[in-house]
Amino acid sequence: MSIPPPTAAAALAGVKVLDLSRVLAGPWSAQALADLGADVVKVEVPGRGDDTRAWGPPFLKGADGADEIGTSAYYLAANRNKRSIAVDFSHPDGAALLRDLAAQADIVIENFKVGGLAKYGLDWPSLRRVKPSLVYCSITGFGQTGPYAARGGYDFVAQGMGGFMAVTGEQGGQPLRAGVAMADLTTGLYATISILAALRHAEATGEGQHIDIGLLDTQIACLANQAMNWLVGGVDPGRMGNRHPTVVPYTLFKVADGQIIIAIGNDGQFRAFCTEMGVADLGRDPRFLTAAQRLLNREAIEAEVQRLVADQPGLPLIDRLVAAGVPCGPVNSISEVFSDPFVEARQTVHNFQRDDGAIIPSVAYPAKLSATPATMRRPPPRVGEDAHSILADWLGRVDADALRANAIIG
Repeated sequence: MSIPPPTAAAALAGVKVLDLSRVLAGPWSAQALADLGADVVKVEVPGRGDDTRAWGPPFLKGADGADEIGTSAYYLAANRNKRSIAVDFSHPDGAALLRDLAAQADIVIENFKVGGLAKYGLDWPSLRRVKPSLVYCSITGFGQTGPYAARGGYDFVAQGMGGFMAVTGEQGGQPLRAGVAMADLTTGLYATISILAALRHAEATGEGQHIDIGLLDTQIACLANQAMNWLVGGVDPGRMGNRHPTVVPYTLFKVADGQIIIAIGNDGQFRAFCTEMGVADLGRDPRFLTAAQRLLNREAIEAEVQRLVADQPGLPLIDRLVAAGVPCGPVNSISEVFSDPFVEARQTVHNFQRDDGAIIPSVAYPAKLSATPATMRRPPPRVGEDAHSILADWLGRVDADALRANAIIG
């Protein structure tokens, strides 16, 4: 299947990306580039494809309603707007084919172990000789240097080693990872930011560069205020459940029919909450007058808020507080997220229809660009389905069938 071209307004129209990555961080970065108009070629293992294709159930329901084994929901989450070619690059001709594709690319993304691509001539030093302006992004667990460079890395390990799990979970409870792979996802996003910066430099100077980004580097960077609490004040906060380390009241509260989030970020919002709840004097109580005083008296003010909301139905209370300018909201299940009117109004979900009639839903690129919007051009590909169009478009070659017959591509 040929990929429909992006509109002329697509920010990355004409940019070519060779995506040698698999699982999540690399594919997530490449998908963002594809959403913004880049032509992304995903290189997969013949027959098997990306590891995540098998990470199910759930699997996509094909046009016949049966599970399409090898097309897991996990894989679908990170691979839209790409074309797939399956290449055996352990074969010298397969490695040569990828080097030819890299010579046509503006960007290469890979997440092999440090040094793992050198024997195929697909590492940064080899490819920069072929294409001096190439932007080459290496995503690993622990970076290209340092004491852990040789280790393989997974999101769970990075969340633990990077301190994220030390501040996630209930007070006194066991460490918890986030419910999605936050180290992978944030690494993918930082990779995209870095790639775009390097691409601008390459377009201005003709000079490419190597981007070295690791999950642990990113996870530590994303400690944000918690990292600075330690660096500036020596504060090692530990796990606090849903409480905020410095903002109060900012947690879950029980209501008559469940729980809601109340997240009061400043003194004005606190006074607005007190007024709406009919206790305006509480907003003038010296113990709670300022954010610093509320932090010092956390237990007392959280108890007061809990008492005030305990007998209130959740959704009507949320409506009242929102109208009063108090940040709050429900704790939605995933099904409730996708039934929220926000999703339809913001066009959060896009449904692709594949050539065989199968419907493939996708969560759309979230930013709304007024002049160069992201586009949803094609569903995630089957393994190797685009070999003919990729070879023709990038290399002017029409020998895909012969390469497949010789087991160089799948």
